Amino acid sequence: MPIMDEPAKCALERVRIVLCRPNHPGNIGSAARAMKNMGLADLWLVEPRRFPAPEAEWLATGAADLLASARVCARLTDALAECVAAYAVSARPREWSLEVLAARDAAGRVLNDAANGVVALVFGNESAGLTNDEMLACQRLVHIPANPAFSSLNLAQAVQVLSYELRVAAGLGSVAQAPGLPLATVADMEGLYAHLDQASLASGFQDPARPGRLRDRWRRLFSRTRLEREEVNILRGLLKALLRRNSNGQ
Repeated sequence: MPIMDEPAKCALERVRIVLCRPNHPGNIGSAARAMKNMGLADLWLVEPRRFPAPEAEWLATGAADLLASARVCARLTDALAECVAAYAVSARPREWSLEVLAARDAAGRVLNDAANGVVALVFGNESAGLTNDEMLACQRLVHIPANPAFSSLNLAQAVQVLSYELRVAAGLGSVAQAPGLPLATVADMEGLYAHLDQASLASGFQDPARPGRLRDRWRRLFSRTRLEREEVNILRGLLKALLRRNSNGQ
């Protein structure tokens, strides 16, 4: 797993996930797991129906520390008091409409705001979403593009989508690559080209009087990839075996 660079880590640490009036403790646990997967840790719960609860622990799976540190409060204003910005997450547009941002666009804005302090992403109740008052406590509305005929996501799934977009926006979405074998050097490649030239002449594939652009073309062919030293050795081993067979008249 790649090590998170410090500025990106700090920005994610200043993003607060606020769940308003969650009905199902299992969704709280799943949301905590989604957060921890993506490097977020600040969880606040506004009037949860049941918390703490075994179902939250069961579905947190490795994120029990986020549940233990979660803050529970009676009012959304308490969860937002120290925040420099708050983004409401909802599938439903409102007539008076805050500024509406797609999730991917919102992620960059959230991280920009997080440079100045704590920023909240506010999610509503599973059955009714956010109330108008909860929406008005925020400055922007975030919408997750989905099937218009069925646009309401599960609460924990919505947290997962936004947490993922934040991680990608922070520049942490690249896949860790396993270390490879040493790459071929220029000298290795020149040895391969010389070996190809020798083999093509010995086999009669290349006419020494009319070589054309054959040599240029295999250089172009191999320039489109980065061969490992071992791969060059395999190719040269094959050419050596073919040349030996040809010299023996077989």
